[in-house]
Amino acid sequence: MITFRHHLTSLVAVFLALAVGIALGGGLLHEQVASGDADPEAAGAPQADPRGAYADGFAAAVAPTLLSGRLAERSVALVTLPGADENVVTALSEQVAAAGGSVTARFSLTDTWTTPEQKSLVDTLGSQLMTQQPEGSVAAEATTYDRVGELLGDAVATTEESATELNGKSRAVLDSLAGGELLTAPEEVAKRAPLVLLVLGEPPAAEGGDAILGGLVTGLARAARGVVVAGTTADGGDGQLGRLRGDPVAAQVATVDGIDTAAGRTATVLAVARSHDADGGAFGASGADGAAPLG
Repeated sequence: MITFRHHLTSLVAVFLALAVGIALGGGLLHEQVASGDADPEAAGAPQADPRGAYADGFAAAVAPTLLSGRLAERSVALVTLPGADENVVTALSEQVAAAGGSVTARFSLTDTWTTPEQKSLVDTLGSQLMTQQPEGSVAAEATTYDRVGELLGDAVATTEESATELNGKSRAVLDSLAGGELLTAPEEVAKRAPLVLLVLGEPPAAEGGDAILGGLVTGLARAARGVVVAGTTADGGDGQLGRLRGDPVAAQVATVDGIDTAAGRTATVLAVARSHDADGGAFGASGADGAAPLG
């Protein structure tokens, strides 16, 4: 039997898809006008983008209804890569709260972690930390960036259904990663979260950058119950998120592109909620599984 909820979520899914399309189309139209490809008489005059404004306005209006209770009593660890937009990160944190969830802490990775030239330092620190962990807690076959990603994951996340207390070993790992200038983390972290939201930043280095991101995501996926990797519209398609979707780890984590739009941020939080009980899924502006996970 088709329920009202089914009708509602299906309708909203259509509108979200339209919202993303309108925002993207409006942006392309604006670029064409700016470059002189549109009506010559209009070139040089400021161009309003009512379609894009409507798309963002619509997504913002439906977000409270869509997100209400989706993350009730759920905890999320927020991990950001260098160059992540602070306004977007703040907006995502607020939407996690609007969905009834809580962010245990934000962990900001540094250029030292993501720069291929620093691999030797990352490998040395990761190897040292691995010897301090219980046997079997980190995969023996893990590569440099898988290993350090898993160490971070063990320190900030859990595979349990609910958040767990941060123990001494987890605190020691965070302190060591911070001491090695691989990340910054608040001192008052008290919980490890079952869900991890990784927010992308600047495009990775042309040589070795994708492997660093893939290793990080692989490590986090082993340590957390659910992981969502989110990036901008430009990160989809042939961008860093689009390339990550071709990595085997994409079957274990959800991906969303479009966090530079209100629709994309709403889709991201919906994906975080879904990740508690389901792996994989490509959502957002260029996601093969649709604009957003609804149902």
